[in-house]
Amino acid sequence: MPDVRLASPQGRWILFTTVLGSSMALLDSTVVNVALPRIGRDLDASLAALQWTVNAYMLTLAGLILLGGSLGDRYGRRKVFMIGVVWFAAASLLCGLAPNPAVLIGARALQGIGGALLTPGSLALIQASFHPDDRSRAVGLWSGFGGVGAAVGPFLGGWLVDGPGWRWVFLLNVPLALVCVPVALRHVPESDAATSGEGAPPGRFDVLGAFLGALALALLTYALIEARSASVGVVVSAVAGVASAVAFVYVEKHRADPMLPLDIFSSRQFTAVNVVTLCVYAAFGGFFFLTALQLQVVAGYSPLEAGTALLPTTVLMLLFSSRSGALADRIGPRLPLTVGPLLCAAAMLMMLRVGPHANYLTDVLPALVVMGTGMVTLVAPLTATVLASVDTARAGVASGINNAAARAAGLIAVAALPLLTGMGPDAYRSASAFNRSFDRAMPICAGVLVLGSILAFALVRRRPTPECPHPECRTHGNLTTPPLETGRTAGGAAGGVADSAAGRG
Repeated sequence: MPDVRLASPQGRWILFTTVLGSSMALLDSTVVNVALPRIGRDLDASLAALQWTVNAYMLTLAGLILLGGSLGDRYGRRKVFMIGVVWFAAASLLCGLAPNPAVLIGARALQGIGGALLTPGSLALIQASFHPDDRSRAVGLWSGFGGVGAAVGPFLGGWLVDGPGWRWVFLLNVPLALVCVPVALRHVPESDAATSGEGAPPGRFDVLGAFLGALALALLTYALIEARSASVGVVVSAVAGVASAVAFVYVEKHRADPMLPLDIFSSRQFTAVNVVTLCVYAAFGGFFFLTALQLQVVAGYSPLEAGTALLPTTVLMLLFSSRSGALADRIGPRLPLTVGPLLCAAAMLMMLRVGPHANYLTDVLPALVVMGTGMVTLVAPLTATVLASVDTARAGVASGINNAAARAAGLIAVAALPLLTGMGPDAYRSASAFNRSFDRAMPICAGVLVLGSILAFALVRRRPTPECPHPECRTHGNLTTPPLETGRTAGGAAGGVADSAAGRG
């Protein structure tokens, strides 16, 4: 039984370590978009290379995050978390020193592997270390401080790009790791499935499933990004991607201990809310990727101004996400999941006003306030509905699947939107060309959100019961993924993210 109390010095050190480690991955996911124009100019990169700079990271993170926690079950959660931190820092150093786009893209893929180890690992450490009476508050603080990091990220990234240069967006992770690892060694207790009284660790890791899932995403992403060439390689990649996806489903269906237990989708509510997740987070991924470029390439903002411009959305999430969750508990999820995407769709249409020399107060800020209001309305109820739609013992795996689905949706959106809007390889170098494509992209994103709203209204019906697990991450500030959850119930702890990744329950 874990017995560390949150108020103790050790408890504060554990919280500090897990927040610092997870913030490394969170910061990179929010600041890189702001740096993209400078990266492209300095490395003479095409638009496709900038897409891969974002997607290489999301690809390995989305493909491996369900597997990451199960490694801690077997080998020790602190050990795997520290490996993730060191791996992430080493890959960040390689990103910061990259002499060309190819090296940067490869290093970003390596960063995603480190992120897949440390992101679920940080939450698993909290669950495994704190006394049950303090665990929920510790998770809430972890989530809240992570939200603050998400808010600071674009501002910090813009300042670094304008100041010492875009390479410091990545190099900053090295000193953070140098602080995080020694503190973890000194103050964070080791734990695994056996020593925590959770039973034996998983018998086999679903390496084949993880490989096939990541391969399918990689091949389909390549086909979308390179589709303008209409080459034989693109066709082969698309066909191979679909074949890999089919093979992934087959493997997961026939494994005794799958990474993704397919029978969880027998819950109509769970399936419906994940389809809604795919819609809304595809739109969000495309929106934040393109908006960071639009503000700099077309509106003429500096990286610092562009990063600061996005703050209102995150601040609204931090201030009101917990209240939105409480409201959804009273009225049920159907109305928030219907109204929230519509507000976000309206915000994206309002962004059509953002053109050359756009005024922040009259053109940009109103759209971002409406965007933040829509995200506040839908994100907390989305997470609550995911947890409420499955058995208590599977709440953790349900959250992990939902988080991975959101990341995969953003990955596909960043790959597909430039193709759908006719962006050429050098579109981000021309204000007029990029503005035309942006004006085509926002209605597409808005349409996907409207589809999500319609699906939520038609399919999300069940009200949560008092006995179902409720979200512990009440304060949330990440704009591109829903929060991970440990799967606690009102009466005690159920399986955590590490158990989720192993597919137990």
